Amino acid sequence: QVQLVESGGGLVQAGGSHTLSCTASGRTGSSFPMGWFRQAPGKERVLVAAISSNGGSTYYEDSVKGRFTISRDDIKNTVYLQMNSLRPEDTAVYYCAARQGIGDITTTRYNYWGQGTQVTVSS
Repeated sequence: QVQLVESGGGLVQAGGSHTLSCTASGRTGSSFPMGWFRQAPGKERVLVAAISSNGGSTYYEDSVKGRFTISRDDIKNTVYLQMNSLRPEDTAVYYCAARQGIGDITTTRYNYWGQGTQVTVSS
């Protein structure tokens, strides 16, 4: 089992920057591919960024390309989502997730989830 805890949510002004963190505990001896999802009110949960187990590959959803950066520090068992040039439409609950096994980096099949953290971008 892997437990994930997100932190760093809050209220941010449009155009600003913010960083989310996700710390893993439990079965972290194996490095898992990790992802950040978000869910806005009334909308489906969407994968916005993912990173491979070795950090060598990343994926970004089109609306965040060039603005968000996912990274990982396996010594700290932490994954980050650096968000720049934030827009009101980035407002959502952001979830960290981990998955087992191989698979395309764009897959949305994740095994472990954090509780979510709210990010609100004011205009």
